[in-house]
Amino acid sequence: MSVQEVAPNVDRDRLLAGAQFVDAYRILVEGKALNARKAATKMFAHAPRWVEALLNLRNLIVGPLGLKTSGDGEPAPGGMIGLFPVLSETPERLVAGFNDSHLDFRVVVDVVSAGTGQQVTTTTLVLTHNLLGRIYLAAILPFHRLIARSMLRQVLE
Repeated sequence: MSVQEVAPNVDRDRLLAGAQFVDAYRILVEGKALNARKAATKMFAHAPRWVEALLNLRNLIVGPLGLKTSGDGEPAPGGMIGLFPVLSETPERLVAGFNDSHLDFRVVVDVVSAGTGQQVTTTTLVLTHNLLGRIYLAAILPFHRLIARSMLRQVLE
């Protein structure tokens, strides 16, 4: 099964009002009974090694700038999945993310029935606050697209 880029289907204003960046990717999963938490856990709990290496590099670069690194999360109502604080959750949708000085970020995992399987969609929303946020977003976008697809493929495992 391949990952498809799709038009985002979320209420941008409710999830992250003013978000300047939104994208979404979808995969069809056959033969598994998933809810949003299970799908998100498969995606985010164990990143591929190359993603972990990029994240470690990111933390080394942004830590001295005062930006949040992987271990800096505040307690979240739904706990954590991987590095992401869970902000809200239903069986069909999980919303995770955090706010930082340079940008706010949300990732949404939606699971819906589709024929004999389920469609799992991940949507990313970003609201930048300043020049550093805009530079950071521009720098990570090429990696984000690869990482989002790779993480979504993990739902099949």
